[in-house]
Amino acid sequence: MSDQHLRLSDAERDRAATELAEHYAQGRLTPEEHGDRLDRIWAARTRGELTPVFRDLPGSAYAPAPLRGLWPAAPPAPRPRGLPGPLIALLVVLLVITVLTHIPIILIGLLVWFFVVPRLRRRTTVRRW
Repeated sequence: MSDQHLRLSDAERDRAATELAEHYAQGRLTPEEHGDRLDRIWAARTRGELTPVFRDLPGSAYAPAPLRGLWPAAPPAPRPRGLPGPLIALLVVLLVITVLTHIPIILIGLLVWFFVVPRLRRRTTVRRW
């Protein structure tokens, strides 16, 4: 059963009346419209009966939900794959050795990065014909 068919409590009618009074105070409704809509709020039995009262008012909790499913959803974008764990560990070890010995061994890690990572990415990409 959807929320539109659930019965209203007095507290929900009070909240709807307060929200309508706010729209009236902001000048969106004339006194006649406010009185007519207020009568419809107090006479409503289900949440669905409040939808027409708030249909043309912005930012209402009782406004109709936007229609979904009219257009097909776009396919999800391919998620970029991260670096493999062993490659990250190798780069961290080479960085530590470089800092401790002041020898630029990290260059070896960068060479691995530039030659191994592109090949891994080529292997994991999806080819479309």
